[in-house]
Amino acid sequence: MADDAPVTGRRTGPLAPPGGPEPVAVLTGFVRTLRAAGVAADHHRTRTFLAALGHLDAADGRDVYWAGRLTLCAGPDDLARYDRCFAAYFSAASAPPHRVRAMTVSVTRPVASPYGGRERETTGEQGDEQGAPPATASEIEVLRHRDVARMSEAERRQVHRLLALLRGARQPRRTRRHRPSPHGGAIDARRTVREILRHGGEPARLRRRVRRERPRRVVMLVDVSGSMAAYADTLLRFAHALVRAEPRATEVFSIGTRLTRITAALRHRDPGHAMDECSAAIPDWSGGTRLGEEVRALLRLPDPRGAIVVIASDGWERGEAGLLGVQMARLFRLARRVVWVNPHKGDPAYRPLTAGIRAALPYVTDFVAGHSLAAYEELAALLAGDRPVRAGGRGGADA
Repeated sequence: MADDAPVTGRRTGPLAPPGGPEPVAVLTGFVRTLRAAGVAADHHRTRTFLAALGHLDAADGRDVYWAGRLTLCAGPDDLARYDRCFAAYFSAASAPPHRVRAMTVSVTRPVASPYGGRERETTGEQGDEQGAPPATASEIEVLRHRDVARMSEAERRQVHRLLALLRGARQPRRTRRHRPSPHGGAIDARRTVREILRHGGEPARLRRRVRRERPRRVVMLVDVSGSMAAYADTLLRFAHALVRAEPRATEVFSIGTRLTRITAALRHRDPGHAMDECSAAIPDWSGGTRLGEEVRALLRLPDPRGAIVVIASDGWERGEAGLLGVQMARLFRLARRVVWVNPHKGDPAYRPLTAGIRAALPYVTDFVAGHSLAAYEELAALLAGDRPVRAGGRGGADA
């Protein structure tokens, strides 16, 4: 570790200001700032960080710096981001001595509320005007339900930062493999017999086993045609959150005039870099849509079998609607669940009248909205198994 790292001396102000938030709230706000900057500071690393500071002086800036650097950074790429975030969040007097590329840092800091002891978060970017008012909890709540297509660029950036922190848990599925279980389950005959032979034929304790669980695979298709231009970027950022949460159980394709696999591009830790990689990989931005041909191309791959298939599209079909209906029927038989995300469904006046969506709906398990942050949170809960299958939807055994 370098001795010339950007640390300060004892700083009691940022961690325990008079009448301000608790130190734990300040530290967790710092971790959220790191996540927004692209550092892989997950919940496990956060617990380790707080546990390490339990043995150190949380009011000492040097202890806080090194505890976070050693527990929250996952690799060399995170060190420069960590130094920038630490300097911006705690207003350190010294900047990193290394010459690094200037970068924008989003700071999430809890502050004391003037209405009592409750806390709220302020978010801003380094370089903003000092007098800019922070976003309140009520403003964020309004932003959660606002249509992405009607947002300003600043509001859309705020939603993208929140999407990067979205929980990407996945509905579990039971596999054919087993694991030992000390607390019940079926009797493991092989291990039990080996245990008896090990004791010379004397009776021994019964060994038991249970089925292993793995996250349910998700295959997501994101429509990048011209009619979806206002939503495609936000949907890709939602897909990035899913890939980051379960990289081995998520496949993402773009659909327009062709089917393009973009999973590798979305595995980049930083959302901005991931979007740049997607832009380079997708050849048919803002073109037409041939949903029937692309679903047929997907069915030639092993990916949709037993998986949850998410199709994010408005349903405008330039090809033959009958072909889409035939291919959706095949997909419905192979997939565990078919979820159609339509941004226009968030409008109370919307009716599924286009030929493409009418041909696909009979073979859709869940037809949900995809126009706002709240809609994406509901979709994430659906994929995590927190929402039941729609009445009349298809069930079935685990695949």
